[in-house]
This record gives sequence, structure tokens and C-alpha cells, in this order.
Amino acid sequence: MTAHEMARAYRWTDQETDVPMPLLDRRRIIGSQAMLSHVRLQRGCLVPTHSHENEQFVCVLEGRMRFLIGKGDSPRREELILETGQVLHLPSLVPHAAEALEDSVVLDIFSPPSATTGIDRG
Repeated sequence: MTAHEMARAYRWTDQETDVPMPLLDRRRIIGSQAMLSHVRLQRGCLVPTHSHENEQFVCVLEGRMRFLIGKGDSPRREELILETGQVLHLPSLVPHAAEALEDSVVLDIFSPPSATTGIDRG
């Protein structure tokens, strides 16, 4: 089998949409080494503090998001505001929370892929 025969094109609109928590919907493409999640968050959506084994990149495609990095009771907890065009890298097991400051669209990249992420457990 050639690399071309193994390649596959996807269309986001063809992917199943799920709603793992209020004010948030997503579509996912899951590969063998990485997973992409196209996530729409309505203004006010709060993703509670969580962590996961997956390394994660959050690409803000539209909108404005607030991220809290670290445990909730940690004096070193950091707040980051990301806007359209910015990317946040979250190493494995780093606690984080998110809030949509306005309607937002993000592309999450997870490695390794998994059936669930922090929003599934939140």
C-alpha cells in the first residue's frame, strides 16, 4: 500500500457533532497518533479545571478565550487571554480551565488520541 492510498481527506461538516457539556459542541477526527477537535464554545461556556495525559495545542480560530493554568488553589495559577490567531501549548498533565469570553471556535490537537478529554469528564 502506498502513502497515497493510506491518505484520507475529511470535511468538518461530514463529521458527527457531539455536545459533551452545555454551550459547547465539537467534531473530531481521530488518527492513530493524534486527534483533532473542532470546538465551538458559546460566550460564557466554562470548562472546569482538569488535566489529561494528552499533550494539547489549542488554536483559537475565532473569538476570545480565557485560560487558567495550574490548580485552583495554587498561588502560581496563571491567567492567559487568547484571541483569534493565537495558540496555547498544554503539556501532558498540566491542570487548566477555559472560559469563552465571546463566541469562539478552537481547533484542539491532542496527542495521543483518546476517546475522552477533559470536557467529557467535566
